[in-house]
Amino acid sequence: MNEEFSITPWEVKGKIDYERLVKSFGVKIIDDNLKSLIKKVFGEIPKLIARNIFYSHRDLDILLNEYLNGKKFYLYTGRGPSGPMHLGHILPFIFTKYLQEKLSTMLIIQMTPDEKYVYHEDMRPSEVYNYTIDNIRDILALGFNSQNTYIIDDIRNINFLYPLAISVARKVTFSTARAVFGFTPETNIGLIFYMAIQAAPAFIGYFISDEYKYCLIPAAIDQDPYWRITRDIAGKLGFPKPAQIHGKLLPSLKATGKMSTSEPESAIYLSDDDDIVKTKILNAFTGGQPTAREQRLYGGNPEICTVYMYYYYLFEEDDRKLMERYTKCKNGEILCGECKEELSRRIINFLSQHRRRKEKIDDEYIEKYMIDSKVNLEDQIKKYLLLR
Repeated sequence: MNEEFSITPWEVKGKIDYERLVKSFGVKIIDDNLKSLIKKVFGEIPKLIARNIFYSHRDLDILLNEYLNGKKFYLYTGRGPSGPMHLGHILPFIFTKYLQEKLSTMLIIQMTPDEKYVYHEDMRPSEVYNYTIDNIRDILALGFNSQNTYIIDDIRNINFLYPLAISVARKVTFSTARAVFGFTPETNIGLIFYMAIQAAPAFIGYFISDEYKYCLIPAAIDQDPYWRITRDIAGKLGFPKPAQIHGKLLPSLKATGKMSTSEPESAIYLSDDDDIVKTKILNAFTGGQPTAREQRLYGGNPEICTVYMYYYYLFEEDDRKLMERYTKCKNGEILCGECKEELSRRIINFLSQHRRRKEKIDDEYIEKYMIDSKVNLEDQIKKYLLLR
């Protein structure tokens, strides 16, 4: 019997059943035929797709066929800065960077401090601002190309977004928004209107360069409700529907759920020092037996082991070595302590390198990526909308 879970763009509870999400959200699995098409475009099947971490989509097949016919598309993803970033937050950006580099395409990264401010009623403006800058530094530490990467801060760059957002808003009824997001009479109107703000970057790439009319959104699947509405009204604004590729959520270090900012012990933060990482991994939920003797006798269960999942998602590139670890666990040839010790080392090394890169990112560096420092779009967007 399936455990109950809930998933919204703002909160995830319980153990997620990704097959059920495919049916309830109405998305499609990335099947073998689509993987063959992906291989034709990329020359390989990306690791995070081959391992079914990015596992479902909307219109990815249509988009890639258009690409093979000479039509270009840009990437759009984002981050809601409600706190410091952890490994679960950075995973979609690692995948997005891979896509951008393989296709040499444009990327728009939306920072959404407005969403977090209206959702978290106890959050002060100064907190949101500080998290926004800190999160941008973490994202840019991955090494995105400043020539074709544009960061949009919803508050700073509202003049870019508002003309498109208001055009989206007039096409969406409250009954539709309520059905998709579960809004209630107690929901503040800032959160209701915010969905129109998040839709805007799915169209704004066209105004940066009209060769980028198509858009692909790589993001965790909990963000899908936003794109359902965006896709519904795209044609009414004269744009093709944005395509999507959905990722699974990096599991919590606890028994169920995803890494969560509200539960620090469930997540490895990019700012965690070595001792904190070791402690969190030492206390992580595993699929091992209660004792070393029983582990050697009966073997472990990597399918439910969060430690193994961290190798699977991020910390073991080599498929052969990953399968070797899986087999040794099942056969009782490796103990949980050994897996935890090695994982701790790998995470510590990853975070150490990340922090060194982040230290080099100052305000001047960030400015090279901000959309209003790179282009002037207001008149173009207004003219386009007025002509419709």
